[in-house]
Amino acid sequence: MSLPQYVTINGTNYATEKLPQAALEQVANVQIVDAEIQRLQNQLGIAQTAKSIYVSQLLEAMKTAKTEQPAAEKKPAGKSKVAEPAPVEAATPAKKTRAKKAV
Repeated sequence: MSLPQYVTINGTNYATEKLPQAALEQVANVQIVDAEIQRLQNQLGIAQTAKSIYVSQLLEAMKTAKTEQPAAEKKPAGKSKVAEPAPVEAATPAKKTRAKKAV
């Protein structure tokens, strides 16, 4: 990467030809980081676009599946005469208690 003729830091312009070597190295580092930030922003844009498309396709698939559902599988309106099974609760293991040692 080539360095620009001038760099602006906090609103002040500096001629790169007058900067010390250590400063020139940092200018190059800033350019590298700026390029990486731009690359990551581009990647994020691609990922966000893909997600939007996937969500749209998901909604379309759900809409299609709903219209293709056989009539026998649809729930009838109103209360069902078949009792719903009771919810199953997970059994919690018994707590182990330790005997206190006598001192």
